[in-house]
Parts: sequence; structure tokens; C-alpha cells
Amino acid sequence: MSTGSGADSAPAPTALDKTRPSPDHRPSRSLLRRRRNDGPRKSSMFSSLKIRNYRLFASGAVVSNTGTWMARITQDWLVLSLTGSSAAVGITTAMQFLPMLLFGLYGGVIADRFAKRKLLFCTQGAMSISGLFLAALTLSGNVQVWHVYAAAFFTGLVTVVDNPTRQSFVSEMVGPDQVRNAVSLNSANFQSARLIGPAVASGLTAAVGPGWAFLANGLSFLAPLTGLMLMRTSELHHTPRKPRGKGQLREGLNYVSKHPELIWPIVLVGFIGTFGFNFPIWMSAFADDVFHGGVGMYGLFNTLMAVGSLAGALLAARRGTSRLRLLAGAAIAFGVLQVVAAFAPELWMFVALIVPIGILGLTVNVTANSSVQMATDPEMRGRVMSLFMMVFTGGTPLGGPLFGWLADAYGVRISMAVGGLVCAVAAAGVGLMLARAANLRLKVDLRRGRQHVRFVPRERELATAA
Repeated sequence: MSTGSGADSAPAPTALDKTRPSPDHRPSRSLLRRRRNDGPRKSSMFSSLKIRNYRLFASGAVVSNTGTWMARITQDWLVLSLTGSSAAVGITTAMQFLPMLLFGLYGGVIADRFAKRKLLFCTQGAMSISGLFLAALTLSGNVQVWHVYAAAFFTGLVTVVDNPTRQSFVSEMVGPDQVRNAVSLNSANFQSARLIGPAVASGLTAAVGPGWAFLANGLSFLAPLTGLMLMRTSELHHTPRKPRGKGQLREGLNYVSKHPELIWPIVLVGFIGTFGFNFPIWMSAFADDVFHGGVGMYGLFNTLMAVGSLAGALLAARRGTSRLRLLAGAAIAFGVLQVVAAFAPELWMFVALIVPIGILGLTVNVTANSSVQMATDPEMRGRVMSLFMMVFTGGTPLGGPLFGWLADAYGVRISMAVGGLVCAVAAAGVGLMLARAANLRLKVDLRRGRQHVRFVPRERELATAA
């Protein structure tokens, strides 16, 4: 399945052909018979959950994601209580994202070289150990801030391998026809946990202390480990593993550079991740400095953003295709709404804009993720997704300080407006480059009853002129 058809998107390789199982890993006869009888599956919002292996994966993920959000909130609160410094909280965040920026591409090489299900056993187990380590130190009263830094950095190192492995393992569980839906449900899963985790962490920390929240996080990884153990390996869409060899990192970069339907979505999410996803800085400043509502208003803003993100993920799950024109359009709208929100004069107007901004942000992320996965050869998918995640999350240590400085120096309204403007301009540029790669041109028709702005194939225009 390509990322779109005809004039709707840049052409992509046919995922159906390249995800054919290798001779050594053919599906069972029962699975092949079931595929023949079923025919093409009709897309629905939760169609991926009909697949047993993905159902196990998603069930475990919702538990571990909730634990992860609990740990994030508790970790920041613990560092703040130990040091009294917001800068120390920023260092904790940087320690967690820095490994992805430094070593992200190597994680993709590892993901392509080893069996992904076995790798996930290792990474999920390592994250459990990290949570239990902090729980033991905190419950015993011996925790120090450098312990939290070390745990954050260790978690970041594990994420370097875990992220591309999880992303590319999705296609092995559901097959090419359901990749877009499964990616959307993964995002919905994560955003659901974002609504639940912080509330549970706050209540648990207030009642019995932060150590128990860390313990809950460490134990939460038993759920995905159990799900991986119960999977039927005969029903996985196995992809050939890349043997050990030199130049595999360079090979992955060269592969992306030769495919415009890969490189431009990755460039776009890099701009969005670096310049557009700085909401903790902006929303905390709006709550405190602009609308003077304090921490309660900041919590409201975060909840509304999570609601919008969840809605965006579920809407993406309903769509049958991942067209690249949707990616560019959603990114432009995302940037424009950020600029409008930056200069919202009243609280109600700012609040009303948070939910659609969340919807558009998740639409961009899900559409780019699924488009890139479906347009990538299976043996390259780990390296390509590691580049995707490195570009998307690796901008956080760069964009955060930059827009924090802009907010301090020129005000949060200017900071947020600059971020939105950069995103909108970058999205427009990427949209034009994708259209050029697909041999399309922009046509403007101001006549009544016509679509005023659209992309049309260049060949059609030449034929009409002749």
C-alpha cells in the first residue's frame, strides 16, 4: 500500500510486495488460509485490535505507558524537592533525551540486526529495572539528585534501541494493511495514559510518597513483557534481519536521501519537534505570567492538550490512508493556530484553541510515522524509524532552551508565535517539495464553483496545452 494515489501524494514503494515473509519465516498454513478467506480488511477505528498479537501488545502498552507518565511527573517533582531548582528539572529532561540525539541512529542498526520481539524483551526489562532502582533508593530514603540523573540517562539509552524496535515491530504484528491504524492506536494509547498517569502519580505521591509511584512504574513493565511472551510467533509478519557488516549506518542514511517520500516527512517532523512542540514552556508561562492562574490552570492546559491529542489519534485511526497532502496541510494549520493562540487576548480563546492544536499535532505525527513506515523496505525500517525518532525527539534539548530564552527575553507570546510561524513556513516548503517529487504543480483557479487551489499532474497540464 502506498502513501497515496495519483495526485494525492508523492509516490511510495509498494509495501505489500516488500513485506512478503522470507522463506525461513513463512506464516503458518492456518494463517495463510485465514488471509485468503478474509480478503481485504475493511478499515475501522479499532481494526488492528482484531489481531491477537497486536491486542496483547496494546494491552501491555497501556499499563506501561501509564507507569511511564507516573514516573515522569514524580521524577520532576522529586528533583524539584531535592534541589529547589527548575534548572535541575531541565537537566533531568535533557539527560533523558540526550542519548537519542547522540546515538539514535545506532539504535536503528541494532533494531534491523536482531529479532525485534527478543529485543523488546531486553529493553522493556531494562526499563523495569530502572524504575525499581529509583523506587528502592527513594523508599529507603537514600535517593540523591545524581541518582535521578543517572536513571534518566540510562532510560534514554534504552529508549535509543526501544523506540525504533517498537515502531518497526508494529508492521510485523499487523501487516502492511493495518500499519496506519495500528500507529494511530499506539498514539491514542499513549495519550490515554497521559490523561491517567499524572493524576494517579499525584494522588499516590501525596498519599504514600514518590517511592511507591516509582515502584508502580517498575512493575508496570510486567504487562508488556507478559504480552510479548504470549504472542503467537507463527502469526507475525517476519522480516529478514540485516547481517552484521560495515557501513550499515551510512547505508540507512543513503537510503533515506534517495527517497523523497521519506526524507521530506522526516524533515518536517524535525521542524515540528524542535520549533512546535515546546508546550511545557509556553503553557506554564501563559498560566503564570499571562493569565495568572497558577499551577491549577497549567494542569488544565495540559489536560486539554492531552484530550486534543487523543482525539487526533482516534481520528487518524479512522482514516483509510496516510496521504502526504494531509501531512503538509495539518502541519500548516498547526503552525497557524499556534500563532493565533499566541496572541489570544482572552483566556477562553486560548483554551478553545488548545484542543484543535493537540488534534493537529497528533495528526502530523501519526501521518508522518505511518507514511514513512509504509514507504520503507522492511530490512531498512529499523534504521529509518530511528532517524525519524532521533529527528523528532532529538530537537527537544535544542528547542527547549531556545524558546525558553525567547520567552524570558521577549515574552511568551513572541516565543510561541515564532515557533508556530517556523512550523507553518517549513510545512509549506515541504508540501511543495513533495508535490515536485510527485511531478505535481500548484494550480489556482478563481472561477466560481471550482476548487480554487489544488495540485495537478504536470503531464495533464502539458496535454491540455497541446
